[in-house]
Amino acid sequence: MQVPTFVSMAETGELDRRAAVARESLAACRLCPRECGVDRLSGELGYCGAGPEARVYRHMAHPGEEPPISGTRGSGTLFWSHCTMSCCFCQNYRMSQRGDGTDRTIDELAGMIARLADEGCHNVNHVSPTQFLPHVLESLALAWRRGYALPVVWNTSGYESPFALELLEGVVDVYLSDIRYSSDEAARAYSDAPDYVPVSRSALREMHRQVGDLVTDEESVAQRGLIVRHLVLPNGHAGTDEALRFVARELGAGTYVSLMAQYYPACRAMEFPELARRITLREWTKAVRVIESAGLENGWVQEYQEDVSPIAGTEIDADRPRSG
Repeated sequence: MQVPTFVSMAETGELDRRAAVARESLAACRLCPRECGVDRLSGELGYCGAGPEARVYRHMAHPGEEPPISGTRGSGTLFWSHCTMSCCFCQNYRMSQRGDGTDRTIDELAGMIARLADEGCHNVNHVSPTQFLPHVLESLALAWRRGYALPVVWNTSGYESPFALELLEGVVDVYLSDIRYSSDEAARAYSDAPDYVPVSRSALREMHRQVGDLVTDEESVAQRGLIVRHLVLPNGHAGTDEALRFVARELGAGTYVSLMAQYYPACRAMEFPELARRITLREWTKAVRVIESAGLENGWVQEYQEDVSPIAGTEIDADRPRSG
């Protein structure tokens, strides 16, 4: 296994320095693009709902990520509570919008990383972690001091600030990022993120600059690079054609793309008639064809299933959070 990139930073003390910078920023929080400026250190809650303490919904060896992330032994996944976005169709709304989970100390977080490493997981996979960036950095530093160092996967909505990405450079091995919309109007209506398109595109360019295209080892397990996820929405509201063409045009035809068909109207989606159903086979087939027409060469296409219902999906979500 390739040595995780953050190890050299841990050895020189740079990781501790960055963790301190991230922690200090909580006094007027600017971790995400909203820069809501609340004093989380004093107990104020940000837009995301997070305060001073780290909160984790669940940690587990996850077998259901993209093949090079889960590999043969699973991805050591930490599902962080709260979120910097408010997607009306969120399949993980219990943790992202209700804030379900348990507050954890840095010592406990480092222990989670250790247990995942002992289970043989290929990496430590942080799902929706931006609001807890200081805690992530601090727990990585402590886990390293205890002899644990797994490659770091940053599993994100793509709604990332330059400030956060600067602190993550040299820490993250693999960025697993969404590109959710091609329209700020849709992003505003469905995720309360009216600047999502320029912010996410700038973030994707920076992620690609930092880690490049996906590189795997002899076992086809991800060691470094960018994977871009896109969830197809009903009635074309994700802007799939433009999103995938942006990836090919700006990041390159070799970028690995994961196209997902798993949408169902979870959370508050039934309040929006245009989103109140599964995607059709015709919509999915059209989206798949875009990959070829855009010239994208690498990635995965999720299997289309007609029988994924909101009720079934909700029950699955209650037992096992989805990272996509």
